[in-house]
Amino acid sequence: MPRSTNTNVDPALDAAALLRRMGFFGLFVAVPVAAQVSRRATVVLAPIAVVLLITASAIDRRQRAVQPSVRRLLTAPAFLAGLLVVFWCGLSLVWTPFPGPASERFGNLIFTVAMTLLAYLALPDRMRSANLYLLPLGVGAASVVAILIGLVGDAMLKGNPDGDSALERGGVVLALLVWPAVAWLRSRRRDTESLVVAVLVAGALLTAPGSTPLFALAVGALVFALTNWRLSLGVKVTGLAAAGLLAVAPLLPFLARPVGAALFGPIAPGVLALKAWQKLVALEPARLITGHGLETAARGRIFGIVPANAPTTMLFEFWYELGIVGAFAAAFALYRAIQRSGRDATALVPCAMAAFATAFAVGCVGVGLTVVWWLTTLALTILTFVAVERGQFRHSRPKVGLIPRLPART
Repeated sequence: MPRSTNTNVDPALDAAALLRRMGFFGLFVAVPVAAQVSRRATVVLAPIAVVLLITASAIDRRQRAVQPSVRRLLTAPAFLAGLLVVFWCGLSLVWTPFPGPASERFGNLIFTVAMTLLAYLALPDRMRSANLYLLPLGVGAASVVAILIGLVGDAMLKGNPDGDSALERGGVVLALLVWPAVAWLRSRRRDTESLVVAVLVAGALLTAPGSTPLFALAVGALVFALTNWRLSLGVKVTGLAAAGLLAVAPLLPFLARPVGAALFGPIAPGVLALKAWQKLVALEPARLITGHGLETAARGRIFGIVPANAPTTMLFEFWYELGIVGAFAAAFALYRAIQRSGRDATALVPCAMAAFATAFAVGCVGVGLTVVWWLTTLALTILTFVAVERGQFRHSRPKVGLIPRLPART
């Protein structure tokens, strides 16, 4: 008998589906888990996963139309303000005292932005639930790994600074990715599973060596509760607080130092850091306009340009390196991005605001301006939320009647 053939089978489409599944597995599972044991896992694995997603979209072309997507980006105020920040970073290479390291850092920034845009354009128009369920599984698995390392201990990881650094960076990854994972589960009405994932992440951060991820997660949880209670209020408070703090950052040492000295004493490390920041602002007020150039805050500590105890936060580095142009453009971009996210799918808004607050808290506590792993982590969080948003095209399963409806007689 002749062998039957199925004309609906397309090997190219099957290969694209496999590549896309591998790409999302890399982003949602491999990156969070590997970040708990390796300092460079995010930087190495994320681009590989993005290449797989781009290859899959090039094969089956299931992404959104490129030209309308690019047109929407180029007409979005937040995106244009972000481009201004990137342009000002490149222009600051003219007056930075460290052109070599600054050029390398700027190249990393351009690569991360380009990778994020290509991955955004390559995401399918409608995400499959099977791919998105990898996200909570990956976050949960990474939390279990972090808890085991924190409780049982591993001499290779805990006994050296690199091991502690990897655990703290892995904690930051968990603190950010838990929000899109919870958003996806809540949008599928799996509240119990979302609570389990959140508890696992909280437990992992309790055992982490640094307090930054846990503090940032607590800030995000407060914003989540506020936005879940009053949606518009949570969006407004998040946007105004984040953009306002970034816009008026040079005034913070003058306002916060007396309060910190009264509470913790004048020689507390945080108070001394605010004093160093205050002196830098008072000595060179004109440089608040242009900034000192990219990479000056980090390299300046080595060569004595910046005091060794100066803050290492995003707020300080934005103003010291990019001045009022870069800081105001970043504040505007952040505010408009938060406002735009508040108009998306209602089920995702509380978690989106929590993610904004968590990321901003991490930046305020002690992550530099253009650290590669931090930029990659932010890009991964953005792509994850975009993927979750594109998985909201069906909110409920269609009802199936037990008795088929007969066609009406004509």
